[in-house]
Amino acid sequence: MATVHLRIGDLVWGKLGRYPPWPGKVVSPPKDLKKPRGKKCHFVKFFGTEDHAWIKVEQLKPYHAHKEEMIKINKGKRFQQAVDAVEDFLKKAKGKEQNSDSKGDSKGKKTSNKPLKILEEDDEDLSALKDPSEKPVKDDPHFHHFLLSQSEKPASSMEPISKRLKIIEEDTGSTSIQAADSTAINGSITPTDKRIGFLGLGLMGSGIVSNLLKMGHVVTVWNRTAEKCDLFIQEGARLGRTPAEVASMCDITFSCVSDPKAARDLVLGPSGVLQGIRPGKCYIEMSTVDPETITELSQVITSRGGRFLEAPVAGSQQLSNDGMLVILAAGDRTVYEDCSSCFQAMGKTSFFLGEAGNAARMMLILNMVQGSFMATIAEGLTLAQATGQSQQTFLDILSQGQMASTFVDQKCQNILQGNFKPDYYLKHIQKDLRLAISMGDMANHPTPMAAAANEVYKRAKALDQSDNDISAVYRAYIH
Repeated sequence: MATVHLRIGDLVWGKLGRYPPWPGKVVSPPKDLKKPRGKKCHFVKFFGTEDHAWIKVEQLKPYHAHKEEMIKINKGKRFQQAVDAVEDFLKKAKGKEQNSDSKGDSKGKKTSNKPLKILEEDDEDLSALKDPSEKPVKDDPHFHHFLLSQSEKPASSMEPISKRLKIIEEDTGSTSIQAADSTAINGSITPTDKRIGFLGLGLMGSGIVSNLLKMGHVVTVWNRTAEKCDLFIQEGARLGRTPAEVASMCDITFSCVSDPKAARDLVLGPSGVLQGIRPGKCYIEMSTVDPETITELSQVITSRGGRFLEAPVAGSQQLSNDGMLVILAAGDRTVYEDCSSCFQAMGKTSFFLGEAGNAARMMLILNMVQGSFMATIAEGLTLAQATGQSQQTFLDILSQGQMASTFVDQKCQNILQGNFKPDYYLKHIQKDLRLAISMGDMANHPTPMAAAANEVYKRAKALDQSDNDISAVYRAYIH
């Protein structure tokens, strides 16, 4: 195939991973973003989104020559909006050229025959590339997983933390660390030079590891099902044979597994983390578990001279992929600070909540509210149907009121479409409800709403919905 020669300002079709080609423009990269080593590539900004990435030459095609071909094979509203944005951009550019020519003629000057340059090389105004009707980039399903994924790893020198983070002190004494901008968009994180280990590559862990790698962290992975490690090895991760080996090889080891038993087994079981803990080694438990489990794990890790932090995450698989989780941390404050670049890579903000156990308590309360709310929404949809009301109209009205949210809209649309692909497992939200109810019992505090929701989720599990999304609780009402 003939080599494609491209220059700044050229319109192209760019291909990223398994996603369809998308229209974009070759531009100058930010001054602090170096070109990756190896094969020749160009820095591309995509129309209809705020996305950008280094794209290999073989994954680029000239826009005009392949326009008809791409439109035939690619469908979808957002794709069409991106193409429309290109055409609008070209019309505006042509109009500017004509105005310039007419001004030159009126003054009797010779007009230039040079080809139109789409944008000046130093013009980084993204408003020309973005369709004004578009939603924010976080809603785009196509490219936000790949932002700067092929770019060179940032330098390891640490810039002052005040330049990279916003620190928010609250009256409660908690602290929030936030990325100055969306991590997945700006790619400005200076990764820690510490070696990172990660245990557990499920719905949440996979997205977290992917973002750690994209932002330049050195990561060693382990998963009970070893095949899940293969993709991350291809992306540059190292492979650990056992949890003990990962903990001994790495300075900071994260764990993200399904429940309290899995969390304990990972630390205390054969070839477990505890066998690899040495003085100064850090262990971060990201699983959503009960405070008692956290207390036990903290004690055994610190008894070996290790440093312990809990850091469960609020979010879903999609938010994990997008690097937009909310991290709730508690325990060793110095470990929290050492993990600042990791937390920026995986989340939009993180909170330090004090002594170990507090993050577990807060996470269970949050998930109790979410699970109860989802059950109530499902109940409303089924009651609408039972009384002869349109479920879609119910959703349309709901989305215009005070309870409108992305969560409500997405979950309801999935229910109406019969799409229960897991974004957060139903079995896990039922586990969280059970743990929250138990926590309420220990505090002698009533949780009747959570108890009622828990029974609905238990019925959904009995209907074989455990491995579906939490929105599959809907099926408990129609069987």
